[in-house]
Amino acid sequence: MKAKLLDKLIDHLDVLDAESLQGHFLTLARERRLMETIFHAVQEGIVALDGEGNITYANRASEKLMGFSFDEAGGTPIRRYLREVDWDHLLDFNEEDTSRWMVREVCTSYPEPRVLQFYVVPLSMVNRKEGGAVLIFRDITRDRRDEENMRESERLNAITLLAAGVAHEIGNPLNSLNIHLQLLSRELAALPDEQRKELRELVDVATSETRRLDQIINQFLGALRPVKMSLERQQLDLILKDTLRFMKKEIENRSVIIEVDVPSSLPPVRADRDQVRQAFFNVIKNAIQAMPGGGILKVTLSATDRAVQAAFTDTGVGIEAGDMGRIFEPYYTTKAEGSGLGMMIIHRIMRDHGGEIEVHSEPGRGTAITLIFPREDARFRLLESHTETGKPEDR
Repeated sequence: MKAKLLDKLIDHLDVLDAESLQGHFLTLARERRLMETIFHAVQEGIVALDGEGNITYANRASEKLMGFSFDEAGGTPIRRYLREVDWDHLLDFNEEDTSRWMVREVCTSYPEPRVLQFYVVPLSMVNRKEGGAVLIFRDITRDRRDEENMRESERLNAITLLAAGVAHEIGNPLNSLNIHLQLLSRELAALPDEQRKELRELVDVATSETRRLDQIINQFLGALRPVKMSLERQQLDLILKDTLRFMKKEIENRSVIIEVDVPSSLPPVRADRDQVRQAFFNVIKNAIQAMPGGGILKVTLSATDRAVQAAFTDTGVGIEAGDMGRIFEPYYTTKAEGSGLGMMIIHRIMRDHGGEIEVHSEPGRGTAITLIFPREDARFRLLESHTETGKPEDR
């Protein structure tokens, strides 16, 4: 709206005839509709406040970002919708504040979790007699997520270099052990049968364990190093079965009972078999370490219209509330024997698969970790749902 036109209209209101007055009001109405159309079209949220901090205008973008309707929110305090902000301080402009604008960031949980950045522009910058302010909102959730992913990538690269060095140092004595076990196995041939049989069993156990350790190191490095995903049609129940077979001895040594609940028919997912196997291995490893005196680990596979879920529920020590926010950080662990990398690797694998992780825990009673994989046929099911009200040719 042009201020000069409005001022001129008011100054000459007493001398205007009805026709001229109607023309001026039509011009004002057109300009107002034009401005509202522009404000509603922009992606940034625009909210105008009066001197008391009450909402006097809000465009559609701001309604979407903050989850209100201007028809209902008009005239209500902005603090009702953004409680995290100290509005008394923010809107208390003095003469110096009127010449500059302020920027703030706030995390919101309604209508969905977001990080909002907003600018506070005092209306007195335009007219010193005006009170109140204009707020301009931007959704920077994706920017913050990208920054976090970049930081995580940098941490992962540093950890990869360290892990590669450690694996190299472990690999040398492992190779030496394998060589000496082979030499020892040859020497057994000269011993009497009874003595050879007993020692053979011990040598076989040692050989099997060194091979298993070598395989674990290779899997660990494979999970840390940036690898090209080989996404193929996979059945999670078969990967789970393979993982449990590999960990059988360790599970038995820990006196842990495994209960597996798998439906007779489970839809496939597009996944990298080795990476998913590593994720399952890490979750199970964490679970049995959380039950030092033994316990029960229940593994349940299930499916929804959009995902296949693998839930691992243990009866271990659980996770304290203060530790929940840090379980995906590198090297963070509450276990004396833990490396602090297991959950970070799981998080990276699930992210690369477009999946999600849900963690529920109660100290002293156990932890439930659910890995959620997108179904391979989810996109086809969504397409089918669009045709329920009619055939494609009917549209």
